[in-house]
Amino acid sequence: MLKDKFVVIGVTGSIAIYKAVELVRLFKKAGANVQVVMTKSACEFVKPLTFQVVSQNPVITDMFAEPSSWEVEHVALADKADIFLVAPATANIIAKLAAGIADDMLTSTALATNAKKIIVPAMNVNMYENPVTQKNIEFLRATGAIIMEPEEGELACGYTGKGRFPKPQNIITQVKIILGKDGDLKDKKFLITAGPTREPIDPVRFITNHSSGKMGYALAERAIHRGGEVILISGPTNLDPPLGLYKYIQVETAQEMFKAVMQHYPEVDVVIKAAAVADFSPKHFEAEKIKKHGFNMIIELKKNPDILQELGNKKQHQILVGFAAETTNAAANAQDKLIRKNLDFIILNDLTQEGAGFAKDTNIVKILYRDGRIEELPKMLKKDLADEILDRVFLYMEQYQKL
Repeated sequence: MLKDKFVVIGVTGSIAIYKAVELVRLFKKAGANVQVVMTKSACEFVKPLTFQVVSQNPVITDMFAEPSSWEVEHVALADKADIFLVAPATANIIAKLAAGIADDMLTSTALATNAKKIIVPAMNVNMYENPVTQKNIEFLRATGAIIMEPEEGELACGYTGKGRFPKPQNIITQVKIILGKDGDLKDKKFLITAGPTREPIDPVRFITNHSSGKMGYALAERAIHRGGEVILISGPTNLDPPLGLYKYIQVETAQEMFKAVMQHYPEVDVVIKAAAVADFSPKHFEAEKIKKHGFNMIIELKKNPDILQELGNKKQHQILVGFAAETTNAAANAQDKLIRKNLDFIILNDLTQEGAGFAKDTNIVKILYRDGRIEELPKMLKKDLADEILDRVFLYMEQYQKL
């Protein structure tokens, strides 16, 4: 996503500048070509040499320095930029950008570039909430700049409130989302399910499974970064929802997931059912905690709604992708599920293989198609597998002109 992208990062005189060093490092790690432009005030906090080392590029600090080649430097820089990022952005630089002032290399380049601009404010809470600053922010937003809201918490000045520099990884994610707006999944609407369900037995106990939600969350994140509009319906997990979701719906039981999925099914183009939904739930819920009585206890179960089957029955224009977690006769069981539930293809997890299945960062899968083809993929990280699955969704859309 960021490989070979030209990212211009304007750095201003905020105490949060030390976090911008890590931000530049993460951009470089992701394969971006980073050019740092520092204001004079920024140089009072961190020396340009620091950014030069982590960016592996000379740092621009002086608009009137001797150019290394014949070109109008701020214009050339503006033309190269895929993204123009000001991080951290002080109240002063926000005011100058809003007024169209161009009195240094950063502001001149900002005025000359047509690249998407992202402004990341970091300042004292009172300065941030000052009506003048807010008016300037709203003006920049109205002109097309993306304002990444600061976080709340304890500030370097001793105050507590809104004004903290966001986590550098969250800024990277925001840039990926913006660059992905024109990706291969642009304008495609996805419904992705993730995680387990919990079926209550009594107020303190429930039936569930080992699903961590990692596969579904990886699929949602990668679909967003490739331009997709994603509804993520998730059972209970310990994961943070990906940034940029169109909608995030948390559920507990299979019945709740069924209701949420069916509600949004008509509006989407692609459904990927990565959740591990409980097949059964207790027939009776005990209002009080069940006490021990002897050594045996019988819990009578009832069948939960089959969400994937219902989606297959109601399928019209949608591409429908399922998952199968198997321990015996894996391929045969998955193929049966694929046909019986009217799927376009199915992802088979053979839980007997090391590195596959629940609560792991890796997976080993086979992809089974309706025409009988079976494609075996090597062991890989779930985030990489997510791209492999989405690649096949895209090819399927192109081949069959489903959308």
